Amino acid sequence: MIRLIPSLPAVYVIARGVWPLPWPLALKLALAAVLLVASQFHLWSRLSSGSVFAPEFPRPVVILFNWAFGAIALAAVMLLALDMAALASRVLPGGGWAIPAAWRYAVALAAALLAAIAVRQAVRVPPLNDLSVGIADLPLGFDGYTILHLTDLHISRLFPAAWARVVVARANDLGTDLIVVTGDFIDGSLASRRADVEPLRALQARDGIWAVPGNHEYFFDHDSWMRHLAGLGIHILANGHTVLRRDGNALVLAGVTDRSAPATGHPGPDLEAALAGAPAGAPIVLLDHQPAQAARAAARGVALQLSGHTHGGMIRGLDRLVARGNAGFVSGTYRVGAMLLYVSNGTGLWPGFALRLCRPSELTRITLRRAS
Repeated sequence: MIRLIPSLPAVYVIARGVWPLPWPLALKLALAAVLLVASQFHLWSRLSSGSVFAPEFPRPVVILFNWAFGAIALAAVMLLALDMAALASRVLPGGGWAIPAAWRYAVALAAALLAAIAVRQAVRVPPLNDLSVGIADLPLGFDGYTILHLTDLHISRLFPAAWARVVVARANDLGTDLIVVTGDFIDGSLASRRADVEPLRALQARDGIWAVPGNHEYFFDHDSWMRHLAGLGIHILANGHTVLRRDGNALVLAGVTDRSAPATGHPGPDLEAALAGAPAGAPIVLLDHQPAQAARAAARGVALQLSGHTHGGMIRGLDRLVARGNAGFVSGTYRVGAMLLYVSNGTGLWPGFALRLCRPSELTRITLRRAS
């Protein structure tokens, strides 16, 4: 039954968009079959790799599936809106109007075009987003300190080594003091992604590359991936912290594991353990893949939390639904008590739903400023 759910939008498009058209029956049946096949993209992904999260098709095929999947979903929404308007017209004088075939063609064209734009926005190398963050009592040595925040790279057949190399080159060109990655590095096994993640070895920042795992790392042999990422020069903060120093001043960089970790037998996020032994009075920057527990971090005295996971909601409108599953946090800056939370839209995103409309991907350069 669960496998049939993704086909429901396709069934609606067939029933309300294709079947009423004045086409030969054979043509309508053929198009219906294509739509149903495209709607089962996640089933084909599972068959290709054993996981719905890692389609192991050539990149053009993954892009084509995402375009078709997106076009079906958008067409279903548009057709539903037309049907609701037609239904409402029945109560109006002279109402009860029928939907002309030209409108159905227009819906198909608009959905195909919007889906193409959405996929293009999703797969590009992200632009730079500059953010200035004021932190009370920030030591003077850290006033102007820069952090590059990457998250949700989802390195995969859709975001392969060539894409990763360009991202790394742009990241290094920014010359920030620190680079952090808040999880979801990959989609796929180590054997499948080893070459694709290799460009991450070239990431460079004065105070190093620090990261936490995301939920997707726990889908693909978390322990092997953590060892491999460490071998690439990426320091993993799994319920731990490091102390950054400038001119005798301290800034604590802490990180916690993902909320999904206990489901695979790994330690869940433990902020107390992460901060154990941290110097008193030093401002705390926390890396947490998911933003939902921001209130706990604020209560513990964290000054700035950096998160990802939501992909910014991917599509304007859909972001409201994504926010409901993430304690209301989905994209951008939030004030949580005395703490500032920043939820990045993500550097990449899951290749099973690679669509972005009005929620662009980003490389986020954060400049810390001393606030009164």
